[in-house]
Amino acid sequence: MRAKLFSIVAVLTAAAALVGCGPKDEGQIKVGMTVQDLSNPTWSGYCQAIQKEARANGAKMSYVACDSNVGKQIMQIENFVARGMDVIIVHPADPAGIEGACKEAMARGVKVIAWDDDLENADVRWLIDNHDLGYLVGKEAAAFIKEVHGGKAEVAILNYPQLPVLLARGNGIEDALKELAPQAKVVAKTSAINPDEGITKMETIFQSNPNVKVVCCIGGGGSVGANEAAKAAGKDADDFGVFAVDATKPELDAIKNGEAVKMSVIVTGTDEDVAQTVYSFVDKLASGEEVPARVYRELIPVTIDNVDKYYFK
Repeated sequence: MRAKLFSIVAVLTAAAALVGCGPKDEGQIKVGMTVQDLSNPTWSGYCQAIQKEARANGAKMSYVACDSNVGKQIMQIENFVARGMDVIIVHPADPAGIEGACKEAMARGVKVIAWDDDLENADVRWLIDNHDLGYLVGKEAAAFIKEVHGGKAEVAILNYPQLPVLLARGNGIEDALKELAPQAKVVAKTSAINPDEGITKMETIFQSNPNVKVVCCIGGGGSVGANEAAKAAGKDADDFGVFAVDATKPELDAIKNGEAVKMSVIVTGTDEDVAQTVYSFVDKLASGEEVPARVYRELIPVTIDNVDKYYFK
């Protein structure tokens, strides 16, 4: 009887160890992060910086890309839960599509940080007002159009309407151009999320619209590609401008070198600033401290005038 009782207790103990987050290293915070696309230099930079910050604080952090595939991202979230992560950081491929996986993670005791999307099932939503962000890009482009082109120029927009947050960003760009540079003409709109797409799409745009003088991009991937395409086409002169978001290293290089990129909005600050902020959420959540449910990020235009403040080698 005692042997049978011992067996039952052993089984229950083992089961209890599997409930929730799985095995943990005593006292060490474990973090998992899933993003849309690591070929985008913005996200690879963020992930590396957060991993470095986590390690500096004695935590374990691993990151993966879902390649904008919601099914793959759901599996990644489930895998993080099974591996015993204390905190999961999610940059959603499809916000509605991953709500169930995030809800299950929270039910298992895992803290969830939603990056850029106001998910229902998250402990902290680290948010951008994406219309305002796009409007800022369009505002800077409109000022360039007025100053350099007398208010008239052909404009191309590299957007990404597949994601609601980036659709809002693209709409903000267009609203600013309509309001602040009404004589400018948007002659091309196309989707580009990474440098390869930016190059390919801009090459096509230049063929159909050789007089394009301004390119507005929803992200740094498209911006980097547009800059490379402009250089290859011999268009990276003072009267040609790329205006974007992310302020990645290649964009900052282009600004410093007087290339096509004239402005890119940095959100929060450098990769290190981002990493410190995100890890502060991680640390507080893992320690049971209160964190605001919604935190909005600062938007900072980076130009030749302040690029050295944000430049990193």
